[in-house]
Amino acid sequence: MKPPQLTVGVISDTHGLLRPEAVAALRGSDLIVHAGDVGSPEVLEELRAVAPTYAVRGNVDRGAWAESLPTTTVVEAGAHQLYVLHILDDLDLAPEAEGFAAVISGHSHRPHTETRRGVLYINPGSAGPRRFRLPVTVARLRVTESGLEHEIVELEV
Repeated sequence: MKPPQLTVGVISDTHGLLRPEAVAALRGSDLIVHAGDVGSPEVLEELRAVAPTYAVRGNVDRGAWAESLPTTTVVEAGAHQLYVLHILDDLDLAPEAEGFAAVISGHSHRPHTETRRGVLYINPGSAGPRRFRLPVTVARLRVTESGLEHEIVELEV
């Protein structure tokens, strides 16, 4: 495996709780993407202390601070473009036609990755309060010369 050119930390559904284990897992990222349901502006401030952070508004993000968050965004990761939204079912474009390398979403609290028509779909799961028996997770994307590599990181909490 060649060394990554860029590491992207991916987090979602913190709901106002940024666990120290999540911060530790994201340390070393060149940039961080938060896929919504941030919960509070302090979460973004803490993430920005680790790396430049891009975030979208989730369905529970309310108030003046949340109004400044877009519902979707495009993040440049080296030579690749990442499309970010909170709820995957709200995707209203063809990512492969738009040239996106990945679609990052949250909302379900379930970590999931799959590749469809050459596009990586990644949901990092939830890093905030535990729901049901679902794991507490974040994800990492590594941008390499050959494309994107990804992993889901389960946090020991």
